[in-house]
Amino acid sequence: MQKYTLIKDGIIVNQGQKYRGSILIEEGIIKQIFKKDLPQNIIEQSAIINAKDKIVLPGIIDSHVHFRDPGLTNKANIYTESRAAVAGGITSFMDMPNTIPPATNHKLLEQKFEIASKQSLANYSFYLGATNSNIEEIVNTNPKNICGIKVFMGASTGNMMVDRDKLELIFSKSPLLIATHCEDNGIIEQNIIKYKNIFGENPPINYHTKIRNEEACFKSTSLAIKLANKHNTRLHVLHISTGKELELFDNKLPSKNKLITAETCIHHLWFNEDDYGKFGNKIRWNPSVKTKKDNEALLKGLKNNTVDIISTDHAPHTINEKEGSYFNSMSGGPMVQHSLQAMLEFYFQDKLSLETIVEKMCHTPADIFNINKRGYLKEGYNADIIIVDPNKKTKVTKENILYKCKWSTFEGYTFGSTVSHTFINGNLVYENGKFNDKNLGKRLVFDR
Repeated sequence: MQKYTLIKDGIIVNQGQKYRGSILIEEGIIKQIFKKDLPQNIIEQSAIINAKDKIVLPGIIDSHVHFRDPGLTNKANIYTESRAAVAGGITSFMDMPNTIPPATNHKLLEQKFEIASKQSLANYSFYLGATNSNIEEIVNTNPKNICGIKVFMGASTGNMMVDRDKLELIFSKSPLLIATHCEDNGIIEQNIIKYKNIFGENPPINYHTKIRNEEACFKSTSLAIKLANKHNTRLHVLHISTGKELELFDNKLPSKNKLITAETCIHHLWFNEDDYGKFGNKIRWNPSVKTKKDNEALLKGLKNNTVDIISTDHAPHTINEKEGSYFNSMSGGPMVQHSLQAMLEFYFQDKLSLETIVEKMCHTPADIFNINKRGYLKEGYNADIIIVDPNKKTKVTKENILYKCKWSTFEGYTFGSTVSHTFINGNLVYENGKFNDKNLGKRLVFDR
Protein backbone atom coordinates (compact mmCIF):
# COMPACT_ATOMS: atom_id res chain seq x y z
CA MET A 1 0.00 0.00 0.00
CA GLN A 2 1.35 3.41 -0.99
CA LYS A 3 2.08 5.95 1.73
CA TYR A 4 0.70 8.96 -0.16
CA THR A 5 -1.80 9.94 -2.81
CA LEU A 6 -0.35 12.28 -5.44
CA ILE A 7 -2.46 14.43 -7.75
CA LYS A 8 0.15 14.97 -10.44
CA ASP A 9 0.74 17.72 -13.01
CA GLY A 10 -2.62 19.48 -12.89
CA ILE A 11 -3.52 23.12 -13.51
CA ILE A 12 -4.08 24.29 -9.94
CA VAL A 13 -6.45 27.22 -9.38
CA ASN A 14 -6.20 28.61 -5.85
CA GLN A 15 -6.06 31.98 -4.07
CA GLY A 16 -6.19 34.01 -7.25
CA GLN A 17 -3.41 32.06 -8.96
CA LYS A 18 -3.32 29.48 -11.72
CA TYR A 19 -0.24 27.30 -12.18
CA ARG A 20 0.85 23.78 -13.06
CA GLY A 21 1.61 21.70 -10.00
CA SER A 22 1.06 18.57 -7.94
CA ILE A 23 -0.60 17.95 -4.57
CA LEU A 24 0.57 15.36 -2.06
CA ILE A 25 -2.04 13.92 0.32
CA GLU A 26 -1.25 12.02 3.52
CA GLU A 27 -3.87 10.72 5.97
CA GLY A 28 -6.57 13.02 4.66
CA ILE A 29 -4.47 16.18 4.79
CA ILE A 30 -2.69 18.19 2.10
CA LYS A 31 0.92 17.47 3.01
CA GLN A 32 2.70 19.43 0.28
CA ILE A 33 2.04 21.36 -2.93
CA PHE A 34 4.74 21.14 -5.59
CA LYS A 35 5.17 23.84 -8.22
CA LYS A 36 8.37 22.34 -9.63
CA ASP A 37 9.67 18.87 -10.41
CA LEU A 38 8.71 16.13 -7.96
CA PRO A 39 11.30 14.21 -5.90
CA GLN A 40 11.63 10.67 -7.16
CA ASN A 41 11.11 9.17 -3.70
CA ILE A 42 7.71 10.93 -3.44
CA ILE A 43 6.62 9.48 -6.77
CA GLU A 44 7.70 6.00 -5.73
CA GLN A 45 5.74 6.15 -2.45
CA SER A 46 2.54 7.50 -3.99
CA ALA A 47 -0.65 6.27 -5.60
CA ILE A 48 -0.70 8.64 -8.58
CA ILE A 49 -3.71 10.43 -10.07
CA ASN A 50 -2.69 11.85 -13.44
CA ALA A 51 -4.18 15.37 -13.71
CA LYS A 52 -2.35 16.46 -16.85
CA ASP A 53 -4.43 18.91 -18.91
CA LYS A 54 -7.03 18.96 -16.13
CA ILE A 55 -8.00 21.68 -13.66
CA VAL A 56 -7.47 21.04 -9.92
CA LEU A 57 -9.66 23.05 -7.54
CA PRO A 58 -10.54 23.14 -3.85
CA GLY A 59 -13.76 21.29 -3.08
CA ILE A 60 -16.89 23.39 -3.47
CA ILE A 61 -18.69 24.47 -0.31
CA ASP A 62 -22.42 24.84 -0.95
CA SER A 63 -23.84 26.84 1.92
CA HIS A 64 -27.49 26.61 0.82
CA VAL A 65 -29.20 23.28 0.12
CA HIS A 66 -32.47 21.53 0.98
CA PHE A 67 -31.77 17.79 1.09
CA ARG A 68 -35.29 17.11 2.47
CA ASP A 69 -34.24 14.73 5.24
CA PRO A 70 -36.17 14.02 7.47
CA GLY A 71 -39.83 13.90 6.52
CA LEU A 72 -39.71 14.72 2.82
CA THR A 73 -37.69 11.76 1.65
CA ASN A 74 -40.12 10.88 -1.13
CA LYS A 75 -38.30 13.53 -3.18
CA ALA A 76 -34.75 13.51 -1.76
CA ASN A 77 -32.60 12.37 1.13
CA ILE A 78 -29.14 13.06 2.45
CA TYR A 79 -27.61 10.01 0.79
CA THR A 80 -28.99 10.59 -2.72
CA GLU A 81 -28.41 14.32 -2.77
CA SER A 82 -24.93 14.23 -1.21
CA ARG A 83 -24.05 11.62 -3.82
CA ALA A 84 -25.23 13.93 -6.62
CA ALA A 85 -23.37 16.81 -4.98
CA VAL A 86 -20.10 14.88 -4.85
CA ALA A 87 -20.44 14.01 -8.55
CA GLY A 88 -20.68 17.74 -9.17
CA GLY A 89 -17.58 18.62 -7.13
CA ILE A 90 -19.33 19.72 -3.93
CA THR A 91 -17.39 18.42 -0.93
CA SER A 92 -19.27 20.24 1.86
CA PHE A 93 -22.87 21.42 2.21
CA MET A 94 -25.04 23.33 4.67
CA ASP A 95 -28.65 22.23 4.82
CA MET A 96 -31.74 24.29 5.62
CA PRO A 97 -34.18 23.61 8.48
CA ASN A 98 -37.55 23.44 6.66
CA THR A 99 -37.97 19.68 6.87
CA ILE A 100 -40.65 17.64 8.67
CA PRO A 101 -40.39 18.27 11.53
CA PRO A 102 -38.58 21.59 11.03
CA ALA A 103 -35.19 21.79 12.73
CA THR A 104 -36.10 24.55 15.19
CA ASN A 105 -34.54 23.09 18.32
CA HIS A 106 -31.20 21.45 19.04
CA LYS A 107 -32.65 18.00 19.69
CA LEU A 108 -34.15 17.89 16.19
CA LEU A 109 -31.02 19.45 14.73
CA GLU A 110 -28.83 16.74 16.23
CA GLN A 111 -31.11 14.12 14.72
CA LYS A 112 -30.24 15.53 11.30
CA PHE A 113 -26.54 15.38 12.15
CA GLU A 114 -27.02 11.75 13.14
CA ILE A 115 -28.63 10.93 9.79
CA ALA A 116 -25.79 12.66 7.94
CA SER A 117 -23.13 10.82 9.93
CA LYS A 118 -24.50 7.55 8.53
CA GLN A 119 -25.45 8.64 5.00
CA SER A 120 -23.60 11.69 3.72
CA LEU A 121 -20.76 11.25 1.26
CA ALA A 122 -19.90 14.96 1.65
CA ASN A 123 -19.03 17.02 4.73
CA TYR A 124 -22.06 18.64 6.29
CA SER A 125 -23.63 21.14 8.62
CA PHE A 126 -27.19 22.25 9.33
CA TYR A 127 -28.93 25.53 10.10
CA LEU A 128 -31.15 26.03 13.12
CA GLY A 129 -34.46 27.50 11.98
CA ALA A 130 -35.80 30.62 13.69
CA THR A 131 -39.47 30.87 14.68
CA ASN A 132 -41.57 33.32 16.64
CA SER A 133 -41.06 31.28 19.81
CA ASN A 134 -37.62 29.65 19.89
CA ILE A 135 -35.36 32.52 20.97
CA GLU A 136 -33.96 30.41 23.84
CA GLU A 137 -32.81 27.74 21.38
CA ILE A 138 -31.10 30.43 19.30
CA VAL A 139 -29.41 32.08 22.28
CA ASN A 140 -28.10 28.73 23.55
CA THR A 141 -26.46 27.78 20.25
CA ASN A 142 -22.73 27.07 20.36
CA PRO A 143 -21.28 29.02 17.40
CA LYS A 144 -18.64 26.33 16.84
CA ASN A 145 -21.22 23.58 16.30
CA ILE A 146 -23.47 24.72 13.45
CA CYS A 147 -23.24 26.93 10.38
CA GLY A 148 -25.91 29.50 11.25
CA ILE A 149 -29.46 30.54 12.08
CA LYS A 150 -31.96 30.58 9.21
CA VAL A 151 -34.62 33.29 9.24
CA PHE A 152 -37.45 33.24 6.69
CA MET A 153 -38.59 36.82 6.13
CA GLY A 154 -41.03 35.83 3.38
CA ALA A 155 -43.89 33.38 2.90
CA SER A 156 -41.96 30.49 1.43
CA THR A 157 -42.12 27.75 4.03
CA GLY A 158 -45.48 27.87 5.77
CA ASN A 159 -45.31 28.51 9.52
CA MET A 160 -41.58 29.23 9.65
CA MET A 161 -41.97 32.86 8.60
CA VAL A 162 -40.91 35.16 11.47
CA ASP A 163 -43.06 38.17 12.40
CA ARG A 164 -41.65 41.69 12.32
CA ASP A 165 -41.64 42.19 16.10
CA LYS A 166 -39.78 38.91 16.68
CA LEU A 167 -37.13 39.74 14.07
CA GLU A 168 -35.82 42.53 16.27
CA LEU A 169 -35.29 40.09 19.15
CA ILE A 170 -33.60 37.45 17.00
CA PHE A 171 -31.22 39.94 15.38
CA SER A 172 -30.30 41.39 18.78
CA LYS A 173 -29.71 38.04 20.49
CA SER A 174 -28.25 35.65 17.90
CA PRO A 175 -24.73 34.49 18.87
CA LEU A 176 -23.77 33.62 15.28
CA LEU A 177 -24.46 34.33 11.63
CA ILE A 178 -28.06 34.83 10.54
CA ALA A 179 -28.94 33.74 7.00
CA THR A 180 -32.13 35.27 5.63
CA HIS A 181 -34.65 34.53 2.91
CA CYS A 182 -35.80 38.04 2.02
CA GLU A 183 -39.14 38.61 0.30
CA ASP A 184 -41.84 40.93 1.64
CA ASN A 185 -45.02 38.96 2.27
CA GLY A 186 -47.32 41.98 2.12
CA ILE A 187 -46.21 42.91 -1.38
CA ILE A 188 -46.50 39.31 -2.56
CA GLU A 189 -50.05 38.99 -1.18
CA GLN A 190 -51.09 42.23 -2.89
CA ASN A 191 -49.70 40.97 -6.17
CA ILE A 192 -51.50 37.63 -5.80
CA ILE A 193 -54.82 39.46 -5.35
CA LYS A 194 -54.06 41.68 -8.35
CA TYR A 195 -53.31 38.82 -10.72
CA LYS A 196 -56.09 36.58 -9.41
CA ASN A 197 -58.49 39.36 -10.39
CA ILE A 198 -57.05 39.26 -13.91
CA PHE A 199 -56.39 35.54 -14.46
CA GLY A 200 -58.36 33.71 -11.78
CA GLU A 201 -56.76 30.69 -10.13
CA ASN A 202 -54.14 30.05 -12.82
CA PRO A 203 -51.95 33.04 -13.76
CA PRO A 204 -49.41 32.26 -16.52
CA ILE A 205 -46.13 31.02 -15.01
CA ASN A 206 -44.21 34.04 -16.33
CA TYR A 207 -46.23 36.15 -13.87
CA HIS A 208 -44.30 34.48 -11.04
CA THR A 209 -41.66 37.17 -11.65
CA LYS A 210 -44.33 39.86 -11.28
CA ILE A 211 -45.91 38.34 -8.17
CA ARG A 212 -42.59 37.79 -6.39
CA ASN A 213 -41.11 40.93 -7.85
CA GLU A 214 -38.11 43.20 -7.42
CA GLU A 215 -39.97 45.42 -4.95
CA ALA A 216 -40.74 42.48 -2.61
CA CYS A 217 -37.07 41.47 -2.57
CA PHE A 218 -35.72 44.99 -2.13
CA LYS A 219 -38.05 45.91 0.74
CA SER A 220 -37.31 42.75 2.73
CA THR A 221 -33.55 42.85 2.12
CA SER A 222 -33.52 46.50 3.18
CA LEU A 223 -35.20 45.55 6.46
CA ALA A 224 -32.73 42.73 7.16
CA ILE A 225 -29.77 45.03 6.56
CA LYS A 226 -31.31 47.77 8.72
CA LEU A 227 -31.71 45.30 11.61
CA ALA A 228 -28.19 43.93 11.17
CA ASN A 229 -26.65 47.40 11.23
CA LYS A 230 -28.72 48.38 14.27
CA HIS A 231 -27.70 45.33 16.32
CA ASN A 232 -24.25 44.68 14.80
CA THR A 233 -25.51 41.28 13.68
CA ARG A 234 -23.52 39.08 11.34
CA LEU A 235 -25.95 38.82 8.40
CA HIS A 236 -25.82 36.73 5.23
CA VAL A 237 -28.58 37.44 2.71
CA LEU A 238 -29.47 34.40 0.65
CA HIS A 239 -30.30 34.11 -3.08
CA ILE A 240 -30.13 37.75 -4.16
CA SER A 241 -32.03 37.86 -7.45
CA THR A 242 -32.08 41.53 -8.49
CA GLY A 243 -29.58 44.15 -9.50
CA LYS A 244 -31.43 46.70 -7.41
CA GLU A 245 -30.68 44.83 -4.18
CA LEU A 246 -26.96 45.18 -4.87
CA GLU A 247 -27.32 48.89 -4.07
CA LEU A 248 -27.71 47.79 -0.45
CA PHE A 249 -24.37 45.96 -0.22
CA ASP A 250 -20.76 47.12 0.01
CA ASN A 251 -17.63 45.89 -1.72
CA LYS A 252 -15.03 47.99 0.07
CA LEU A 253 -13.89 45.23 2.44
CA PRO A 254 -12.78 41.66 1.74
CA SER A 255 -15.73 39.30 2.16
CA LYS A 256 -14.30 37.74 5.33
CA ASN A 257 -14.26 41.17 7.03
CA LYS A 258 -17.80 42.23 6.11
CA LEU A 259 -20.61 42.39 8.66
CA ILE A 260 -23.17 41.85 5.89
CA THR A 261 -22.63 39.49 2.96
CA ALA A 262 -24.66 38.40 -0.06
CA GLU A 263 -25.23 35.17 -1.97
CA THR A 264 -26.55 34.63 -5.45
CA CYS A 265 -27.59 31.30 -6.92
CA ILE A 266 -26.83 29.64 -10.21
CA HIS A 267 -30.41 29.83 -11.46
CA HIS A 268 -30.50 33.58 -10.86
CA LEU A 269 -27.41 33.90 -13.04
CA TRP A 270 -28.48 31.42 -15.71
CA PHE A 271 -32.25 31.83 -16.22
CA ASN A 272 -34.57 34.84 -16.55
CA GLU A 273 -38.21 35.62 -17.27
CA ASP A 274 -37.65 35.08 -21.01
CA ASP A 275 -37.05 31.37 -20.30
CA TYR A 276 -40.52 30.58 -18.89
CA GLY A 277 -41.80 29.80 -22.38
CA LYS A 278 -39.30 26.96 -22.73
CA PHE A 279 -39.05 25.65 -19.16
CA GLY A 280 -42.36 26.59 -17.52
CA ASN A 281 -42.69 25.57 -13.88
CA LYS A 282 -39.25 23.93 -13.90
CA ILE A 283 -37.67 27.35 -13.43
CA ARG A 284 -40.09 28.45 -10.74
CA TRP A 285 -38.03 29.42 -7.70
CA ASN A 286 -38.54 31.66 -4.67
CA PRO A 287 -37.27 34.33 -5.12
CA SER A 288 -38.23 34.23 -8.76
CA VAL A 289 -35.80 34.52 -11.62
CA LYS A 290 -35.95 38.09 -12.85
CA THR A 291 -34.69 39.80 -16.02
CA LYS A 292 -31.70 39.47 -18.30
CA LYS A 293 -30.57 42.83 -16.92
CA ASP A 294 -30.57 41.29 -13.44
CA ASN A 295 -28.48 38.33 -14.70
CA GLU A 296 -25.89 40.80 -15.95
CA ALA A 297 -25.94 42.87 -12.75
CA LEU A 298 -25.37 39.79 -10.59
CA LEU A 299 -22.44 38.67 -12.74
CA LYS A 300 -20.96 42.13 -12.39
CA GLY A 301 -21.55 41.94 -8.63
CA LEU A 302 -19.54 38.74 -8.44
CA LYS A 303 -16.64 40.31 -10.29
CA ASN A 304 -16.56 43.49 -8.18
CA ASN A 305 -17.12 41.64 -4.86
CA THR A 306 -20.54 43.11 -4.09
CA VAL A 307 -21.83 39.53 -4.23
CA ASP A 308 -19.77 37.27 -1.98
CA ILE A 309 -20.66 33.67 -2.77
CA ILE A 310 -22.44 31.39 -5.24
CA SER A 311 -24.70 28.64 -3.90
CA THR A 312 -27.36 26.39 -5.37
CA ASP A 313 -30.49 26.57 -3.17
CA HIS A 314 -30.83 22.95 -4.26
CA ALA A 315 -34.51 22.24 -3.49
CA PRO A 316 -35.79 19.13 -5.28
CA HIS A 317 -39.46 18.32 -5.78
CA THR A 318 -41.01 15.44 -7.65
CA ILE A 319 -41.92 16.27 -11.21
CA ASN A 320 -45.60 15.89 -10.28
CA GLU A 321 -45.19 18.58 -7.63
CA LYS A 322 -43.74 20.92 -10.26
CA GLU A 323 -46.59 20.43 -12.71
CA GLY A 324 -50.11 21.78 -12.58
CA SER A 325 -51.68 25.19 -12.20
CA TYR A 326 -49.83 28.18 -10.78
CA PHE A 327 -51.16 27.96 -7.22
CA ASN A 328 -50.76 24.19 -7.11
CA SER A 329 -47.14 23.87 -8.24
CA MET A 330 -44.05 23.96 -6.04
CA SER A 331 -41.13 26.38 -6.16
CA GLY A 332 -37.58 25.06 -6.21
CA GLY A 333 -35.50 22.60 -8.16
CA PRO A 334 -32.40 20.38 -8.08
CA MET A 335 -28.99 21.91 -8.88
CA VAL A 336 -26.02 20.40 -7.00
CA GLN A 337 -24.93 17.84 -9.59
CA HIS A 338 -24.29 20.46 -12.28
CA SER A 339 -23.47 23.59 -10.27
CA LEU A 340 -19.76 23.74 -11.08
CA GLN A 341 -20.27 22.76 -14.72
CA ALA A 342 -22.87 25.52 -15.07
CA MET A 343 -20.49 28.09 -13.63
CA LEU A 344 -17.68 26.91 -15.88
CA GLU A 345 -19.89 27.75 -18.85
CA PHE A 346 -19.54 31.40 -17.78
CA TYR A 347 -15.78 30.87 -17.84
CA PHE A 348 -15.89 29.37 -21.33
CA GLN A 349 -17.97 32.41 -22.42
CA ASP A 350 -15.36 34.81 -20.93
CA LYS A 351 -17.91 36.17 -18.44
CA LEU A 352 -16.14 34.99 -15.27
CA SER A 353 -12.56 33.92 -14.57
CA LEU A 354 -11.67 30.56 -13.08
CA GLU A 355 -10.14 32.42 -10.16
CA THR A 356 -13.42 34.23 -9.44
CA ILE A 357 -15.42 30.99 -9.63
CA VAL A 358 -13.07 29.34 -7.11
CA GLU A 359 -13.18 32.40 -4.87
CA LYS A 360 -16.99 32.50 -4.79
CA MET A 361 -17.67 28.76 -4.55
CA CYS A 362 -14.74 27.57 -2.42
CA HIS A 363 -12.70 30.25 -0.63
CA THR A 364 -15.33 32.78 0.44
CA PRO A 365 -17.88 30.31 1.83
CA ALA A 366 -15.09 28.96 4.06
CA ASP A 367 -14.11 32.49 5.07
CA ILE A 368 -17.50 33.98 5.89
CA PHE A 369 -18.74 30.88 7.74
CA ASN A 370 -15.37 30.47 9.49
CA ILE A 371 -15.00 26.82 8.47
CA ASN A 372 -11.96 25.11 9.91
CA LYS A 373 -9.27 24.21 7.34
CA ARG A 374 -11.42 23.82 4.25
CA GLY A 375 -12.09 25.81 1.09
CA TYR A 376 -8.45 26.25 0.06
CA LEU A 377 -5.60 24.18 -1.32
CA LYS A 378 -3.15 24.76 1.53
CA GLU A 379 -0.65 22.56 3.27
CA GLY A 380 -2.19 21.32 6.53
CA TYR A 381 -5.75 21.72 5.24
CA ASN A 382 -8.24 18.89 4.79
CA ALA A 383 -7.78 17.35 1.34
CA ASP A 384 -11.12 18.31 -0.22
CA ILE A 385 -10.08 18.49 -3.86
CA ILE A 386 -11.78 18.19 -7.24
CA ILE A 387 -10.37 17.54 -10.69
CA VAL A 388 -12.16 18.83 -13.77
CA ASP A 389 -11.57 17.88 -17.39
CA PRO A 390 -12.19 21.14 -19.31
CA ASN A 391 -12.02 19.34 -22.66
CA LYS A 392 -14.55 16.57 -22.04
CA LYS A 393 -18.19 17.45 -22.65
CA THR A 394 -21.11 16.14 -20.61
CA LYS A 395 -24.66 15.88 -21.91
CA VAL A 396 -27.27 15.78 -19.18
CA THR A 397 -29.71 12.92 -19.74
CA LYS A 398 -32.41 11.31 -17.64
CA GLU A 399 -30.12 8.26 -17.31
CA ASN A 400 -27.20 10.17 -15.74
CA ILE A 401 -29.21 12.40 -13.40
CA LEU A 402 -28.45 11.27 -9.82
CA TYR A 403 -31.14 13.14 -7.87
CA LYS A 404 -33.86 11.07 -6.29
CA CYS A 405 -36.43 13.22 -8.11
CA LYS A 406 -34.77 12.16 -11.43
CA TRP A 407 -35.13 15.44 -13.31
CA SER A 408 -33.04 18.54 -13.96
CA THR A 409 -33.66 21.84 -15.68
CA PHE A 410 -30.41 21.14 -17.52
CA GLU A 411 -31.67 17.89 -19.07
CA GLY A 412 -30.64 17.90 -22.72
CA TYR A 413 -27.94 20.54 -22.22
CA THR A 414 -24.32 19.70 -23.05
CA PHE A 415 -21.75 21.20 -20.69
CA GLY A 416 -18.23 21.84 -21.91
CA SER A 417 -16.55 20.17 -18.92
CA THR A 418 -16.67 17.06 -16.75
CA VAL A 419 -15.92 16.57 -13.05
CA SER A 420 -13.62 13.54 -13.14
CA HIS A 421 -12.48 13.16 -9.50
CA THR A 422 -13.73 14.27 -6.08
CA PHE A 423 -11.58 13.83 -2.97
CA ILE A 424 -13.16 14.38 0.45
CA ASN A 425 -10.92 14.30 3.51
CA GLY A 426 -8.26 12.75 1.29
CA ASN A 427 -10.51 9.89 0.16
CA LEU A 428 -11.27 9.43 -3.52
CA VAL A 429 -15.06 9.32 -3.24
CA TYR A 430 -15.89 9.84 -6.93
CA GLU A 431 -13.91 8.89 -10.03
CA ASN A 432 -15.20 9.01 -13.61
CA GLY A 433 -18.77 8.13 -12.75
CA LYS A 434 -18.02 5.61 -10.01
CA PHE A 435 -18.50 6.14 -6.26
CA ASN A 436 -16.72 4.87 -3.19
CA ASP A 437 -19.44 4.88 -0.53
CA LYS A 438 -17.22 3.42 2.18
CA ASN A 439 -15.79 6.78 3.28
CA LEU A 440 -18.41 9.19 4.57
CA GLY A 441 -18.09 12.93 5.08
CA LYS A 442 -17.48 14.68 8.38
CA ARG A 443 -19.31 17.27 10.44
CA LEU A 444 -17.98 20.74 9.67
CA VAL A 445 -16.20 22.58 12.47
CA PHE A 446 -16.32 26.38 12.76
CA ASP A 447 -13.57 28.67 14.08
CA ARG A 448 -15.69 31.12 16.04
